[in-house]
Amino acid sequence: MEFEKSGRESHIDVKIDSDVLNENYSNKLFVRLISKKKRFENVDFKYSIFDTCYLRNCVFDSCDFTGCRFTGSNFYGSSFSGCIFDYVYFERTIIDDEILNVGCPGVENLKLKFARTLRQNFQQLGDSKSVNKAIKVELDATEVYLKKSWSSNESYYRKKFKGSKRFIKFIEWASFKILDFVWGNGESAWKLLRSILVFLLLMAIFDVILFKNPSNLANYFYSFIEMPSIFLGAKSPLNYSSSYLAFIAFIRLLAVGFFLSILIKRFNRR
Repeated sequence: MEFEKSGRESHIDVKIDSDVLNENYSNKLFVRLISKKKRFENVDFKYSIFDTCYLRNCVFDSCDFTGCRFTGSNFYGSSFSGCIFDYVYFERTIIDDEILNVGCPGVENLKLKFARTLRQNFQQLGDSKSVNKAIKVELDATEVYLKKSWSSNESYYRKKFKGSKRFIKFIEWASFKILDFVWGNGESAWKLLRSILVFLLLMAIFDVILFKNPSNLANYFYSFIEMPSIFLGAKSPLNYSSSYLAFIAFIRLLAVGFFLSILIKRFNRR
């Protein structure tokens, strides 16, 4: 196999000091490029690399960044409108998280990859607020992608996921939805608390049906009040079987593990 040169041009230590309109800057290598308060409109940057560039307070309107790589660059105060960010990669690049509102690709699998690379980028910068925003976009896109993988009649999904692959994607989607309900896929302490309350309610119903008078509504209330102490292991009723108490202990340990996981991830982003 013979390889041909891609023809990538290098622009090192250069400055753009005027607005740029309708230009083709595709397949370029920009190293330490500088520009400030300039407007880039309908510019083709496809497959270009931005390395240690400084583009502050610039406006990018209808630009194509398909396949671009941004490394160690600074886009502080810059805005993007109608731009294409398919297959891009960000690394240690300062950029406003507003890009998650206006720059996401339309296709779900590209959208989740876009949000993922931005999440990793914001983590490298220690920007926890933007990390959380990127995670939400990534999770939302993942849910839609997994659902379409097994349910959509769009040609892309039906060609890529056939037969058993379609069933596997259904299992992945169902697991995703269950974990989202239980603890927001590792991102929501409130959902975890809600799940614990639901489990306590089920424990109370089980307690009333088996050991009390189900027709007396007051029994459900008193049982629910009693369940937290049983769930936390402070009480072990004699009429409860050892296997049931072991199951409660397992759920308690699982909930504690989920809660610690959420805390650790939150602290690691700071």
